[in-house]
This record gives sequence, C-alpha cells and structure tokens, in this order.
Amino acid sequence: MTDVTPRALDARLAARLTPAVAMRAVSPATRDDASDAAISAVAVRTEQLDAMYGGVAAVRSATLTFTPGRVTAIIGPSGCGKSTLLRCINRLHETQPAARVRGAVFVDGRDVYAAGTDVVAVRRSIGFVAQRPTPFPSMNIRENVVAGLRVAGIRVSGTELEDRVEAVLQRTGLWDEVSDRLDSDPMSLSGGQQQRLCLARALAPEPRVLLLDEPTAALDPGSTQRIEELVYLLRGEVTTIIVTHNMQQAARVSDITAFMLEGELIEQAPTRVLFTAPSDARTELYLTGRFG
Repeated sequence: MTDVTPRALDARLAARLTPAVAMRAVSPATRDDASDAAISAVAVRTEQLDAMYGGVAAVRSATLTFTPGRVTAIIGPSGCGKSTLLRCINRLHETQPAARVRGAVFVDGRDVYAAGTDVVAVRRSIGFVAQRPTPFPSMNIRENVVAGLRVAGIRVSGTELEDRVEAVLQRTGLWDEVSDRLDSDPMSLSGGQQQRLCLARALAPEPRVLLLDEPTAALDPGSTQRIEELVYLLRGEVTTIIVTHNMQQAARVSDITAFMLEGELIEQAPTRVLFTAPSDARTELYLTGRFG
C-alpha cells in the first residue's frame, strides 16, 4: 500500500502545491487555523438518510456531519452511494426517475426536505460541479461565469460585473489563459479549462457550501493539481464536500474523510486518523486494496 503516514501525507501534499501554498500545507496548524468564530461557511448534516431508485436503496440510514469551512472527502468503491448522497444534499437526486428520499438533510440548521421548502432556492444556494465539464455551449466564456450569478439571483452590471468575472477566473487560475477571449466559445477550451470554468461558475455567487462530484476524474494531472490547490485554499470559507475514487486525492485535500460501502456509512474521521488507524476492519481492507 502507498505510504499514508501523517508525515508522508503532508510531504505529498506539499509536493503537489505551489511553493507559497506548500509552506502553509506542511504546518500542523494549517487545518485548524480558522477559528469557529471566523468561519463564514455553514454546517451540513444528514440524519438517517435513505435514498432510493424505485425499490433499490442506494443510500441507507446515513448520518454524517460536515464541519463548517472544512473539506470532507467521501470515498468508497463504485456504486457505494457516494454520488447519490452528494446529490441528496442539494436535492438533485429527486430529479432522477422513481427517486425517493427519506430522512433529513440540514443546511445551516434548516431541513431542505421540510414541507414548503423552495427546492429551486436550495439548488441555487449550493455550488455544484459534476464529474464531467458542463459549460453552457450557447454562452461564451464570460456569460458562463455570469450565469452563476444570474441563477443565484445576483444582479450586477458594468464595471462591478466585469470585476467579479475577473476575480473568480483569477481564483480558478483561468484569467491569464482566457482574458483575451472572454467572448469565445467555451467548447474551444481544453477539458481541464472547461472544468475550471464550471468551478468558476459555481463559485461566482460565493456559495457557503460546495459539492464536487469526482471533479478531476476526467482531467490530466496538471488540471487536477490546479483544482486541488483551489479546494485546499477554500477551507475556512466554504464547506466543501468532494466525492472521489482517488484515495491519494482525499489524503491531499481533505480535513475529514467518510468511507461508504454498499450504501452505508462505515466510518467518518479526520483524514489522518482514517488513513492511518481506521476503526473498522472494512475500511482498512479497502484502503489496503484488498477489495473495491
């Protein structure tokens, strides 16, 4: 098995980040440097969550807490319910045929499945990036970013709008690559650039919760690194939940890791603890590659 001792985790993370970020990554205080009072992100919690497709249960009695301002990775073998659980948080699961949900999902203390909840408002308030890039082909690069603001009901124009577009493209590392072609077709971008454009669109309205469903699965190593760096830097500001099949990625970017198997949450713990001293034998078997 790949070395996942605490020292190795920090060394591997530092090796993947730019020098300025790496200096903070190797500090033991990095992941705890934002006090609860300073964190503006919101808590997310699921309670006894069941998610079904017809008569098939994809998620069973899942109770998890996602700490404000931290990055939580959800790992597990294919088909274990990771992506379904993620899509339950912003109520995208129910858009699938014969999909049903039981239990509760609390975002900022409010159950998003409570009677009378504005489903559209829930989806607008939570950033979401899918596995494959999904830029809007009928819009140019600038309009794709602006769409994130419009969908969230944020109305800005003129210089303020241009400033916001530039700021979020800077943040995702795209500005230097596209600043001279903002009116171009987004489909002319590389796959990695398209995914970072989707991330910019999701971040434009400044969500306090961000859901990432295997966002780097189809990307090259360079694009993957850029997105991982951004996820790492969002801590303290955004509650980020990332589904990944890549255990090394979970070790690099997350503060907390949850392991799922056959629709059930097996355990959830600080990433260092789960990778070095899991409490459940099934987690250890998965981490050591003996199944999954």
